[in-house]
Parts: sequence; structure tokens; C-alpha cells
Amino acid sequence: MATTLVQHKVKDFAEWKKLFDSQAVWLSTVGGFAAQVFRDASDPNSVAVIQKWASMEHAQKVFQSPELRSRMEKNGVVGPPTVTFLNEA
Repeated sequence: MATTLVQHKVKDFAEWKKLFDSQAVWLSTVGGFAAQVFRDASDPNSVAVIQKWASMEHAQKVFQSPELRSRMEKNGVVGPPTVTFLNEA
């Protein structure tokens, strides 16, 4: 199992969250599950998502995919995300 930490800004958190939640089925088909969403205390449109993945290979493949980039853009993500791939210690 692997974990990602993704940080990015969004145009509108409420709209982004609704769209993010609607993509749970797609994420499960590509190996993602158990996402936790956080908002920056001083900037409610700065988002951090901690996501568990079936494997590091699944996570890396998804984050390299044009489909994810397209979904993020449609969901109102502003600018490139910061993605950190984590292994549990």
C-alpha cells in the first residue's frame, strides 16, 4: 500500500469538494481509496488530500495520466499540484 499527499489551490472549495466526492468510483477503479481532505486554516481554497493507494505503481500511474490532469482542471484546481509519494514507516 502507498499514500500520496497532494496540495493545491482551487477556485471554489465547495464546488471542488462536490466534484471530488463524485469521482470516488473512478478513483477506486484505478487503485485509490480512503481519501482525507483538509483545508488550510488561513486559506479555505488551499486543499490537501491524503490518499491511500493499492500500490505505489497505481499511484504513480494515475498522477502521470492525462485523465487526472483533465479532471483536476475541470474541478477548478488552480496551477500545478504538489504531489508527494509516501511509504509508511
